Amino acid sequence: MSRPTTSQTPGVTREFIGLDSTTAHRAGSGGHPCQGLYHRGVGRKPKVAMIATHYQIDFSEHYLADYMATRGIGFLGWNTRFRGFESSFLLDHALVDIGVGVRWLREVQGIETVILLGNSGGGSLMAAYQANAVHHHVTPLEGMRPAAGLDDLPPADGYVASAAHPGRPDVLTAWMDASVVDENDAVATNSDLDLFNERNGPPYTPEFIEQYRAAQIARNEAITDWAEAELTRVRAAGFSDRPFTVMRTWADPRMVDPLLEPTKRPPNQCYAGVPAKANRSTHGIAAACTLRNWIGMWSLRHAQTRAEPHLARIDCPALVINAEQDTGVYPSDAQRIYDALAGSDKTQCAIDTDHYFTTPGARTEKADTIAKWIARRW
Repeated sequence: MSRPTTSQTPGVTREFIGLDSTTAHRAGSGGHPCQGLYHRGVGRKPKVAMIATHYQIDFSEHYLADYMATRGIGFLGWNTRFRGFESSFLLDHALVDIGVGVRWLREVQGIETVILLGNSGGGSLMAAYQANAVHHHVTPLEGMRPAAGLDDLPPADGYVASAAHPGRPDVLTAWMDASVVDENDAVATNSDLDLFNERNGPPYTPEFIEQYRAAQIARNEAITDWAEAELTRVRAAGFSDRPFTVMRTWADPRMVDPLLEPTKRPPNQCYAGVPAKANRSTHGIAAACTLRNWIGMWSLRHAQTRAEPHLARIDCPALVINAEQDTGVYPSDAQRIYDALAGSDKTQCAIDTDHYFTTPGARTEKADTIAKWIARRW
């Protein structure tokens, strides 16, 4: 299903795409599991196109789409069946859905060169796609069959990581409030590890940071221990899964203390505003989980949503772009991604802007950077 429309940007046309996947079909209400918008210049038939997808955020109208279209590069803002439903996320099925978009670009639009855009959380997701398309290493959750078509994904030709996190378990753990003492009590706090207790800082001592980071990892592991045991218990009673909540996940010390990994970011800010307030809200990542979702998405021990194991299998040309004012992704994250990439043709750069590249001229600079990188190779 496709339907051309006009874009708000002069010279750009958009086409709605709605398609079935090998493991999901059109819903009774009419929606297709895979949906997106294809952007291209009016009257142009690009031979190079980008595709951007996230674990759950709607990327159909991604801010970069029109910028790339006006530079002669097609752009497919693509959504899997899990947009808005991250608590149901299954990696192998998401990869099959991304493959639907890549295949549409090649077979319907005649695209010769496909570039994966791994933006923000999508960095590890698109890395998993490319790695599995070549190496077929992703496995389903225990007790489940692999998604049909998982080993028949069309590989892309290039990979771009932009303001990307090094994986869902990694970013969650880095942001977790280490002072939580009871996952069932949103208020109970270990004052010695309380990031927002002025007695502890900022500035924070190296000793505090070492203890804090260790406690964050321990918290992730403890939830995994509980989720494994609870899944066994509820399944024995005839249940397939159960939901639960993870609170207080806006507490990375770097959000509060600008002296930790200094950048051009504003101090005491996160994506949800002031960290002390955001940390007590219900809007954090992993706020809505199921046992199976935790194990497959957020667990340091089990989840295949960590970028580095996939990046180590990617040898196509790659570009890593860091945003110097980002309040949630830091230079060390971009460096981890760059270092983990297996290929020899890899490029790294930084742009003085925020996570969404909203400062004047930043999106133009980003689009120019990507377009020039593409032109030198294809």
